[in-house]
Amino acid sequence: MPETNDPRWLLLIHQIPPKPAYLRVKVGRRLQGLGAVAVKNSVYVLPRSEQALEDFQWVRREIVSGGGDASVCEARFVEGLSDETVEASFNAARDADYAEMARQARALQQGLTARRKRPAVSPEQGLAALARMRRRLEEVAAIDFFSAGAREALEDLLAAIESALRPPASPGREKEAGKMAPPRGRTWVTRSGVHVDRIASAWLIRRFVDREARFKFVRGQGYVPEPDELRFDMFEAEFTHEGELCTFEVLIRRFGLADPGLRHIAEIVHDIDLKDTKFSRPEALGIDHLIAGIAMRHQDDEARLSDGAAVFEGLYAFFKRKER
Repeated sequence: MPETNDPRWLLLIHQIPPKPAYLRVKVGRRLQGLGAVAVKNSVYVLPRSEQALEDFQWVRREIVSGGGDASVCEARFVEGLSDETVEASFNAARDADYAEMARQARALQQGLTARRKRPAVSPEQGLAALARMRRRLEEVAAIDFFSAGAREALEDLLAAIESALRPPASPGREKEAGKMAPPRGRTWVTRSGVHVDRIASAWLIRRFVDREARFKFVRGQGYVPEPDELRFDMFEAEFTHEGELCTFEVLIRRFGLADPGLRHIAEIVHDIDLKDTKFSRPEALGIDHLIAGIAMRHQDDEARLSDGAAVFEGLYAFFKRKER
């Protein structure tokens, strides 16, 4: 990325009087909700944007109206703090948020799968708790400015809980698997921040299911699809985790893609996405690192799909030739 002299950060520098005591608490909560991090005592930072500027201006107004003093300024770090250090502070704050949500999610998962005559958590309670967790995830993701690493693990955990809450497929449904007619020219919707299962599934869709597919990326839970849209690998999607199957495996089964080359890729994606070492594919670790590198390189989902498609196209060519 070429160097620029444009300020990259916004700083809020403030002084809050000791009384009233609630003002300091109120401002602290407001800054936490914005995703700002402290770089010094009473100095908070956000990545520079129009929205961040407006947010800091509102906080400054609250501080001043409460008898304090505050300034908002644009800044570049020249010495001392570096951009990388500040980014790491943002990621550490978001990773802590994701870790707390993951702890709650694991407790929910244990309550759903407890080996008792009656699980500690009913399916209805599980669905309600899952919906709350997804809303909280959306709130934190909105202030996850640098794609903290713990987010993907949390999303995978929530997907596993969602899969456990789905009723098992009936025998009749299993017999119908593979008889679904491929759609044409549809808009396929999935969660933003695509990673291995969504990247692989998008490649599979465009390569073998719907060559004219268009992709749309949304926040996730609560999205209402348009009539021409199909959702995949997201809450209440038409194509998502089912039982022990990841979305890539579900697409293969539902569209009857009996291709040995795809079976190899499905096993790799399964091992990476579900982290259960079901197939113990030796390629999984390398592909996992490669996809993680693509995600680090690109914030844009379309760019991730483009680079990821090259990865899975190469894998497919390898396994096709190996099968022959």
